[in-house]
Amino acid sequence: MTWPRALLMLHVFAVYGSDAATYVFDDSAGLGRTFDGIGGLSAGASSKLLVNYPDEQRSQILDYLFKPKFGASLKILKVEIGGDVQSTDGTEASHMHNSWDENYQRGYEWWLMVEAKKRNPNIKLYGLPWGFPGWIAAAPQDPYVDPQQTATYIVKWVQGAKMHYNLTIDIVGIWNERYYNATYVKSLIQTLRKVLDVNNLGHVSVAAADGTWDIADGMLEDADLAAAVTYIGAHYPSTVTTDAALKTGKQLWASEDYSTFNDNSGGGCWARIINQNYVNGHMTSTIAWNLITSYYENLPYPRNGLMTATEPWSGNYTVESPIWMSAHTTQFTEIGWLYLRHGNGVGHLQSGGSYVSLVSPDKKDLTIVIETLTQEHSKCNKPLDPYNVSAAQITIQLKGSFVSITQLQPWHSKPGFGSGDRDIYFEKRQPLKVTNGQVTLNVGVDEVWTLTTVSTGNKGSYPPPPPTKTFPLPYQDDFEGYAVSMEPNNFAQQLGSFEIVAEGNNKFIRQMVLQEPLAWWPNAEPKLGRSFSVIGDHSWTNISIKVDARITPVNGTSGVFLAARADKAGIALYDTGGVFFYVSPDNSSYILSSDLSKTQVVSTGPVQWRKGWNTIELRIMGEMVFGFVDGVEVVATRAPTEPTNGFAGLGTNNWGLADFDNLYIT
Repeated sequence: MTWPRALLMLHVFAVYGSDAATYVFDDSAGLGRTFDGIGGLSAGASSKLLVNYPDEQRSQILDYLFKPKFGASLKILKVEIGGDVQSTDGTEASHMHNSWDENYQRGYEWWLMVEAKKRNPNIKLYGLPWGFPGWIAAAPQDPYVDPQQTATYIVKWVQGAKMHYNLTIDIVGIWNERYYNATYVKSLIQTLRKVLDVNNLGHVSVAAADGTWDIADGMLEDADLAAAVTYIGAHYPSTVTTDAALKTGKQLWASEDYSTFNDNSGGGCWARIINQNYVNGHMTSTIAWNLITSYYENLPYPRNGLMTATEPWSGNYTVESPIWMSAHTTQFTEIGWLYLRHGNGVGHLQSGGSYVSLVSPDKKDLTIVIETLTQEHSKCNKPLDPYNVSAAQITIQLKGSFVSITQLQPWHSKPGFGSGDRDIYFEKRQPLKVTNGQVTLNVGVDEVWTLTTVSTGNKGSYPPPPPTKTFPLPYQDDFEGYAVSMEPNNFAQQLGSFEIVAEGNNKFIRQMVLQEPLAWWPNAEPKLGRSFSVIGDHSWTNISIKVDARITPVNGTSGVFLAARADKAGIALYDTGGVFFYVSPDNSSYILSSDLSKTQVVSTGPVQWRKGWNTIELRIMGEMVFGFVDGVEVVATRAPTEPTNGFAGLGTNNWGLADFDNLYIT
């Protein structure tokens, strides 16, 4: 049916009101900043459960994250440089538990970086410490005290990545989200730059300060500090920067952002900030924490990742909306492309929403990304000022190098927010014909559009993963199937660091931390002075956990414990309740407590403990709790009334070495 022009214009007005506008895309007046890429952040033990997924599903997950032209197609992988410190949902192992110790087999970030590089050899790698092992600066506990020692520790991690995995680290930071002190930060950054250069690592850039924009003021006042920093990185900047940061002329990054529940609104948040971090704040990279939610669901910040994979025992995972919101930018750009200037391809839509455009260095390709996410459907972890969005007819006027473009490839997303609404994610549409440099697009509310000359976009897919399952019981592990220095599967270490050790023909796990680590922020690492690792299902109520335990004669802890019904973990660990059965060989006694800190003691009494291995068991049956040492019942009493459910776990009474073997939970 052919509409008369007058009727057609009446229809457009009825649907889109007066919100019809023309936007010019022109490089004649010059270009904007260089695009540095969209990335994901694995930190705070956020990728812990991914390691032991079945090979097939694990490979699929990694493809959705890193494989070019498939899913999120991420350009940057940022990882925590483990420091044996509670860093949100657990602890990540340090490559140097002690000053005399170097081991580059610990943890899972090495493996993750290798897998990312397999899929995208051009991905950029970025390392940042959240905390540090205690030996870095025992008194006071501050890595700024000895900048040479701290810088050397970071550089050893960079060198270890190359030596053991042939990984080239591109960027390092100094300390996650800590206070900005001009004197100390300057000293550490400049020392880090010098140590990198002395070790022929001049290619490694320094990003700072991974907190606020405050460092920009110091850089304007100090040319040496400015010279040492390549990228100014701020966390959760709410799409805005400061005048001082802009005046430095440095590339500005949202070096950690997002951290939002990954439903449709979370995808809306991610799409909006990818665009508006540049529109409002001139930020040329945005990095999401977390890369993937692969930690127990009852730990802090559930489903705050680009996708979700919390069941290695089943293989189930979910490709969440932020994967496809990432693809709108990442599949049609590369690091080194350039933004157009504000007003000539970057800006806000008159009807609400935003648009950015990027051009390849040879100016042969153009990508335009438009978002019209409403405030209600794009809430991030910080409040938004009120704003309105309405449907509109957009006319795109191409000028300059783009005047000869004859068609654009459109990709469209529209999350469903109403009852029965269909989710549309990253759907390829028919090419749009460009006539006399113009093309018209009708955009609705809560939509994302990519218009591009790049023809290689692809919505990758795999068959559905296996169905979800509960954590398997009974559960047992003799730890013989692991490589030395690995973390045991399914254990989420919360304080301290547990790794596989071999002795003759036997393998077991050992708690390795000897002294209080340096916390990443003052309240994140409760000074409980002990190690703790959790496992299982937070809904567990009646449970038995049994393990063989041994305290080493050198640098040993004073005791060990088992836990059940542990109700909290992560950065909420300081007031964890549950049932905790502490056994202390040094004074041949036990303590049964209803909290991790042992402030709520239920029962105490004597125990017999042999040198070497002993078997301890904590058993809860209804209203009763029982404790056993080597099969002998040492306590039988009424269980605390609260909490009624939680994780199982084990740990040490204080910092020091202890060994655990032959775990059995039922």
